[in-house]
Amino acid sequence: MTERVVPDSQLRLPAFLMLFMPMGITNGYAVVALAYLLSQAGVSVGEIAALAGLSLLPQTWRVIWAPLVDTTLSVRVWYLISASLSGILMAITGFVSPTQGNLGLIELLAFGFSLTATITTIAGSSLMAHGTSDEEKGRAGGWSQAGNLGGTGLGGGVGLWLAHHGPGWTAGVALGGICVATSLALLLLKEPSTEHRARTFFASLSNVARECWDLFTSHRGALALFLMLLPIGVGAAQNLWSAVADDWHASADAVALVNGVLGGVVAMVGCLIGGWICDKIDRKSAYILFGLVIAVATVAMAVSPRTQDMFVIFVLLYAFLTGFCYSAYAAVVFETIGRGAAGTKSNLISGISNVPLIYAGIFDGWAHDRWGATGLLYVDAIQSVVGAMVFISVAAFVRTLMMRRAAP
Repeated sequence: MTERVVPDSQLRLPAFLMLFMPMGITNGYAVVALAYLLSQAGVSVGEIAALAGLSLLPQTWRVIWAPLVDTTLSVRVWYLISASLSGILMAITGFVSPTQGNLGLIELLAFGFSLTATITTIAGSSLMAHGTSDEEKGRAGGWSQAGNLGGTGLGGGVGLWLAHHGPGWTAGVALGGICVATSLALLLLKEPSTEHRARTFFASLSNVARECWDLFTSHRGALALFLMLLPIGVGAAQNLWSAVADDWHASADAVALVNGVLGGVVAMVGCLIGGWICDKIDRKSAYILFGLVIAVATVAMAVSPRTQDMFVIFVLLYAFLTGFCYSAYAAVVFETIGRGAAGTKSNLISGISNVPLIYAGIFDGWAHDRWGATGLLYVDAIQSVVGAMVFISVAAFVRTLMMRRAAP
């Protein structure tokens, strides 16, 4: 029988949007708002790229400290501490003038608020895994991904606007305040169960490691892991729109619009709709379906007329469908990990899922250098289709093998 949690999903599910916002806010603030302000102060592109890389570094390694959330203190306390520290560090950044001389201090603060924000994601993952029923995983995943994308829009677009139109401290203080305020979502959620915790820290850590091992050696976990390694609907092309905009005669304002707040809002809507669909059909099938649909849209963009209007329409469509794919990703992950040490398990898979985003982006960039914008789009689409075909073939083979083993 499917376990039910609590009936107030109309309030509880949107809480996950708030819980996953700090990670997006800190990321957008560092790589968009701070990067722009520093560039205006004469800081070199190389140094700004280093700042962006430094702020993103903790996201790559967060699985290392994820077990702390699963084994010490309470998950809700961890979230409150991390959201508060992220907010305070961002507020302090607002009082540091973005100049060459202050670059070292800004880098330290950016690394700090990015590091603390990763703990909000770990704690949020645990709260979501334990606070939703099996039949809600898709919608919960959609809300969480909408929060992450919406937070990026706030931190980048709104943060930059505030920095331009108000006192220098406005952006850091306002965004830091939002990070702290997301803790209010904890009022709607219960503390996760702690069966995996033992009397000592190392015994608890051993239980967490055992759960991770059991997950990845199970049929269900191994199949989900394999799916996360494939380039299906990863949205790699959205990082290269600026490089191909001239082919569609798109102005700088048009590129900024679709790559900024408007694109983020469209992606958020896609997350919510995609999450709802994931609760209606098999979630891995939804993952494959969304990847194929975004491939069709990408091919359509490749053959579309080279006008600014077409650029805007297809880039927004791509963002919308990427939202579908992101929600399916979250739904598959949280369906697979179950409960227990959910913070560690979900962030372990999250780290692995970055692999196809990296190599898909490399292939897209190579295709652009060789065949231009059209080649980029075709290669992006081909990767999703080939990835889907590989997964369908492997899943069918595994299913057949298991049926033969089960036969008398």
